[in-house]
Amino acid sequence: MRVFAVVIGFVMAFSGAVARADGEKAGDFDYYVMALSWSSNWCALEGDARGEDQCLPGKGLTFTLHGLWPQYENGWPAYCRTTARDPSRGESGAMADIMGGAGLAWYQWKKHGRCAGLSAQDYFATARKAFGSIKEPEVFAKVSKALEVPAAVVEEAFLAANPGLAKDMITVTCSAGMIQEVRLCLTKDLQPRRCGDDVIRDCRMTDAVLGAVGKLALDLPLAGVFLPR
Repeated sequence: MRVFAVVIGFVMAFSGAVARADGEKAGDFDYYVMALSWSSNWCALEGDARGEDQCLPGKGLTFTLHGLWPQYENGWPAYCRTTARDPSRGESGAMADIMGGAGLAWYQWKKHGRCAGLSAQDYFATARKAFGSIKEPEVFAKVSKALEVPAAVVEEAFLAANPGLAKDMITVTCSAGMIQEVRLCLTKDLQPRRCGDDVIRDCRMTDAVLGAVGKLALDLPLAGVFLPR
């Protein structure tokens, strides 16, 4: 089994992609992008400065669900118009096991979930099903110290662990020299599909940082560098 070095780089995924005007009609989209964040890197870039529970010592999180995003073939909707009620505190909190915290679950519903044309309960259930449909390579749970690795190696590990995926269905993004996210493109039925041209923009770093499981990727604070969506 190959050793994976830690990831950190600059973001390339969105250099050509833009959100359309906010407030589109709910349910009007072409496919989903599921974003998986490497937890220790996310904490170093953003979460630790905010005191997020996800970043507390001993959590031992690897890839967590950042979001399930309705997407157009080019661009994406946001803050859509919907009559669906917002999730309760308990419903948001129930997503913390895979998303790291209730706050992120609420934010993802508000910005992206409302665009899916589903109730909050069904959107969260769909996000959980999507998360469970992709197998995380076992090697990532063994990252006990920060490594430097080509971003392409992270992508190759996911492809090897998920035979149904092809290179044009997955992309790896970087931020501040670190592996930021693994993003997978799924149909509305949660089957892997080709990503739109604006999503297929892999990080090409060969020495991106992959922080140790349960630890910050870097000692220096990097709040504000992470590009949220």
